[in-house]
Amino acid sequence: MKRLSLRARLTLIYGGIFLVAGLVLLAVTYVLVDQRTAAPFGVALRDVKPIVQGVEGKLTGDQAEQLRLIVRKVQGDARNQTLDSLLTQGGIALGLVSVVAIAFGWLVAGRALQPLHQITGTARRIAGADVAGRGLHERISLSGPADEVRELADTFDEMLERLDRSFDGQRRFVANASHELRTPLALNRSLIELAVSRPDASEDVRRLGESLLAVNERHERLIDGLLTLADSEKELTARSRMDLADVADHVLDQVVGEGAGPTVTRQLQPALVVGDPVLLERLTTNLVENALRHNVPEGGRVDVRTGVRDGRATLVVSNTGPTVPSYDVEAIFEPFRRLSGERVGSGRGFGLGLSIVRAVARAHGGTVSAHPRDGGGLVVTVRLPEAPTPQPPVPGVPDDPAGTRRS
Repeated sequence: MKRLSLRARLTLIYGGIFLVAGLVLLAVTYVLVDQRTAAPFGVALRDVKPIVQGVEGKLTGDQAEQLRLIVRKVQGDARNQTLDSLLTQGGIALGLVSVVAIAFGWLVAGRALQPLHQITGTARRIAGADVAGRGLHERISLSGPADEVRELADTFDEMLERLDRSFDGQRRFVANASHELRTPLALNRSLIELAVSRPDASEDVRRLGESLLAVNERHERLIDGLLTLADSEKELTARSRMDLADVADHVLDQVVGEGAGPTVTRQLQPALVVGDPVLLERLTTNLVENALRHNVPEGGRVDVRTGVRDGRATLVVSNTGPTVPSYDVEAIFEPFRRLSGERVGSGRGFGLGLSIVRAVARAHGGTVSAHPRDGGGLVVTVRLPEAPTPQPPVPGVPDDPAGTRRS
């Protein structure tokens, strides 16, 4: 059973209190009027008798008794009519005023809860941000008297401030550390290449140099992945209108080589989006490389499709490969994680590929989902907002394709 909203409950409380108070007041008034009219109502017999005697002379005993009965009856009827009128008209007036009170209580409750709606709206916008930590710069900044609601809003703003600083510090640390590590890695690569290229270098030195170069290259790819992941969680500064089909076609030409390997099929339909070309190319590259790397040794297959579905530009990459448990799919989108919770430490990669894919998609207001493919492998679907249809230029107005120009 759905519970009433807080505004409705407050309105019912206001209206209920007013109605109970009105009923108590009506009951007290009824009792007081009833007690006041318990005495001879209207005129007393002693006041009526001299008047009648002065007009018609002295009354007989029976006539006087009949006159008393008539006066008592008139008094009783008048008293009953007065009490009935009090209950009827008082009840009608109480009902009308109660309706007005309930409507007024609805308005008062809405105004009293307006600050809470502002807090809820801010929290909902922050929670609905496409990337964790984005939107924390927003504040409630509630104005008004320093009451309990204002104290709640100020406390919420203080919490957002601390979270914002924490997320910014984390992103800056990853970016700065990655940049700082690039320099010694580049220096190591230069020294190793110099050592193995010397004419008097022995075969052992050359083999050792090749191994060190492979390790160094692996570390450089890790740093590059961390930088991409950090950059994709920032606000996009470069936005261009592009076709996902063109991006996927270019990536496949660059990544897929000739010779043995999985069979790659392309079903590339137009899918226009607005976003960062570098990040979207990296997203597509990671998906294709992941599909090629985690495939069966022989007879493998990779399918790449683009198009528009339900008003969203989609990129679907599926491959053959080992069976993926459905409960383990979400884990592969976490940094440094692979299937069955396996950490990095082998030569298959660092577990950053799909993490970067999800971060880039969220930065563009999109989503990424994956599900196991029948027979083994994985199907990864990226959905991005479709680019709006460009408006025809108006004669005499300079062409300014807002949202499609690189910043």
